[in-house]
Amino acid sequence: MSDERDQTSLRAKADDAANPDAEEDEEDDDVGSPFDHPAFLPVLLWALSLWFGYDGWLNDDPDMQEHLTFNRYGFAVLIVLATYFTVQGVREMRGD
Repeated sequence: MSDERDQTSLRAKADDAANPDAEEDEEDDDVGSPFDHPAFLPVLLWALSLWFGYDGWLNDDPDMQEHLTFNRYGFAVLIVLATYFTVQGVREMRGD
């Protein structure tokens, strides 16, 4: 019985050595999570930039006035990042 197992394992190793792309094919078939989608990060960054923009320029709440500069700079940084990652995501989706 152990001889049969040994022969089976030897055949499997020989098959793996003969076809090195078999592992890559199996990895390509893995199901990705929603976080792997190219549009996830751009959508998140655009939503955050809208939030920062609202708090920075449109919100009249007196408690938020002390955070005004932070929200305005955060808005500018997030707009730049959102634009960059949107372009990258579109390129990746077109490449697929």
